[in-house]
Amino acid sequence: MPPVSWVDTHCHLQLDGRSPRELLDRAPDVAWVVAPGVDLASSRASLDLAAQHPDRVLPTAGLHPHDASRFDEQWAAIEEMAPKVAAIGETGLDRYRMHSPLEDQIVSFRAHALLALELDKPLIVHCRDAFEQVHDILEETGAARVAVLHSWTGGTRWTRRFLDLGVMFSYSGVVAFETGDTVRLGARLVPPERAMVETDTPYLAPPPHRGERNEPAWVALVGEALAGVWDMPVEDVARITTANAERVFRS
Repeated sequence: MPPVSWVDTHCHLQLDGRSPRELLDRAPDVAWVVAPGVDLASSRASLDLAAQHPDRVLPTAGLHPHDASRFDEQWAAIEEMAPKVAAIGETGLDRYRMHSPLEDQIVSFRAHALLALELDKPLIVHCRDAFEQVHDILEETGAARVAVLHSWTGGTRWTRRFLDLGVMFSYSGVVAFETGDTVRLGARLVPPERAMVETDTPYLAPPPHRGERNEPAWVALVGEALAGVWDMPVEDVARITTANAERVFRS
């Protein structure tokens, strides 16, 4: 049997503070990672990191909803670098922490969605306590066809609604949390061909590493949790989610 290989579709190596090379070296089973930008500086750092590790890192450019109030200041530069990256975002809406006004988040999210459509690139979407608004914007703009719902935490109701839109779902360590029953119930509805795995390094470390800084080597633990949800061999989860990531980010 060939060795298991994973893709970590959301891994903030440039925000971690530890050596990206060391983290990648500790993850020999991870073929490559996507390193999302969350503002102008981290988007530039993502591009630099991808240049240093061209076979292991794909860059993105975007403005996180927490920083959406900086849209007017940063958007032109992010838009300029967009043709050079593999995906647009991390963008989306966050009504839980509200570090930026919702109105600013909506303006930023719409701009990212339209840019992703224009360039035909994946759109990495953050959604926290904003299922209805994210759903409606993806539907209105037509960007659902390129959307990747990062660290998806929806239950059965919203998973069904987003499935109907045609999005891709990316699961993080939350699907393995003891408190993750709602996420697992939603994940049962998702065909494996519509799912990917991520760590969200350095956040959301899966058990048994809760409370530690996450890293790409632990993406396999997310895959193992999905294998339990779908009642299928973990090797098949690795193969299918890796193929999905190749199709979404590299086709």
